[in-house]
Amino acid sequence: MDQMTNAMLELADLDALSKLDSAVHRRHPLVKLLVTIAYIMIVVSFSKDQLSALIPMVLYPVLLFQLSGISMRVCFYKMRFILPLVCAVGIWNPILDRQVVMQLGALSISSGMISFVTLLLKGVFSLMASFLLIATTNIEQICYALSMLKIPDVLVTQLLITYRYISLLLKEAGTMMNAYSLRAPGQKGLHFSAWGSFVGQLLIRSMDRSQNLYQSMQMRGFTGSFYYARESRIQKTDIGYLLGWILFFLLLRYVNLSVLIGNLFV
Repeated sequence: MDQMTNAMLELADLDALSKLDSAVHRRHPLVKLLVTIAYIMIVVSFSKDQLSALIPMVLYPVLLFQLSGISMRVCFYKMRFILPLVCAVGIWNPILDRQVVMQLGALSISSGMISFVTLLLKGVFSLMASFLLIATTNIEQICYALSMLKIPDVLVTQLLITYRYISLLLKEAGTMMNAYSLRAPGQKGLHFSAWGSFVGQLLIRSMDRSQNLYQSMQMRGFTGSFYYARESRIQKTDIGYLLGWILFFLLLRYVNLSVLIGNLFV
């Protein structure tokens, strides 16, 4: 199975996850979007030396994985290509900042090591929260929530079309790769000299398909915005869900739970 087919199957897996039925899936999409934004904003607000205070923020994604019935292993598998980039963000910190701030036996902990781990956890926690939003809310519901926040229709429509028709782009790229492989048997991957022409042909084919798609949309009465999802009212349970998580995030932000737990065992 080629890489393009694998990518399309992974997109289909995300759609399948968003169709599950759980207490998290049933929450209003706007509420889930606001909770995710609030969580990410509070996570990134921690300074580089607040590692112990940041660690309890993992409780939110861990609890949501349990409540939604989604395996955490699936999350890290889907993020396997992004996690190395997250690790590279602060990889030079331990080298540039060698000031020792802690001694654990023979192991010296420098300020750079703490800031590196803090940046790493910030990225991982933010990615986990974003994955949970996508895995429990389909793209139509996310676009519906964005429209309720008065995001311009052109941006929301662009997001929806890009997500929905990225599979067509992958299919076109897969067809071109198969044709290239037939003309270059035994060669692994795409040769460097063919990168420019390959991208150019893919762009031309994508423009042709997009023009046909736009014409078919106009024939069906497209006026610039879609009917994203079934409109629904925000219930009292949704408000409680939103306020409960925000208060919990603020508690973890201003109360160092790790220190409190550590003092109990001292």
